[in-house]
Amino acid sequence: MSGGGFVLGRKKRVAAAVRLSQIVPMTVTQFRKPARATIDDRLAALDWPQLAAALDSDGYATTGPLLSPEECAALIAAYDDATAFRSKVVMARHGFGRGEYQYFAYPLPEVVQDLRAALYPRLAPIAKAWNRALKRDAKFPDDLKRYLAACHAAGQKRPTPLLLKYEAGDYNCLHRDLYGDLVFPLQATVLLSEPEADFTGGEFVLTEQRPRMQSRAAVVRLARGEAVIFAVNERPVAGTHGTYRVAMRHGVSVVRTGRRFTLGVIFHDAR
Repeated sequence: MSGGGFVLGRKKRVAAAVRLSQIVPMTVTQFRKPARATIDDRLAALDWPQLAAALDSDGYATTGPLLSPEECAALIAAYDDATAFRSKVVMARHGFGRGEYQYFAYPLPEVVQDLRAALYPRLAPIAKAWNRALKRDAKFPDDLKRYLAACHAAGQKRPTPLLLKYEAGDYNCLHRDLYGDLVFPLQATVLLSEPEADFTGGEFVLTEQRPRMQSRAAVVRLARGEAVIFAVNERPVAGTHGTYRVAMRHGVSVVRTGRRFTLGVIFHDAR
């Protein structure tokens, strides 16, 4: 009696397992972590008409988080690898503020190269429209490779993407990132540190100077991994008597506590 019950129970268990395997096949691929979206995929998911409208109206736009915490941490760790950079600047020595930054050497780290190459073709139409409005004849090819070839032909061959490091008391004076005759009118900064956890203070600041008006300032608070795209030098603004130029500057307010790292993505290379 007990032996028969055991056999019957085992048959039921086997049958149930067969039915379950037919419903939910147990394969190794089910447990694989999904691949992270590429930089191009992440940028493609953004609302570019809205970003372009913000750039036209305010001179800057934020993207929401683009880089993962792991990617941010890897870039921060790279700051101590001297072989990754072509030069280092201590701001206080040049009157730029306090803090320091390093320009990457070619070849750029993969995430920096991917971000630069994927951002450029999305910003080129905006750059072309701004140039038309400002009645300039600078040419911006549709892809970064061709634009950099033009920079190198003009003697601007040194890479400009950079990592910036600020500690308590550091800041960056208002400035423009111009490195030669060829200037792409937009650039991006990505915050790599966690606000309020890794540092306090250190807000990204933009100012604009309109003709016959006082300067206007904007404070941009970013999340870790988020980028702000902004005007490098000047941008067109429609007025009652036509389009006029607005001069733009950017900087960083004083870091109160901790340490703050950012990635700067500039599209024109330097002399």
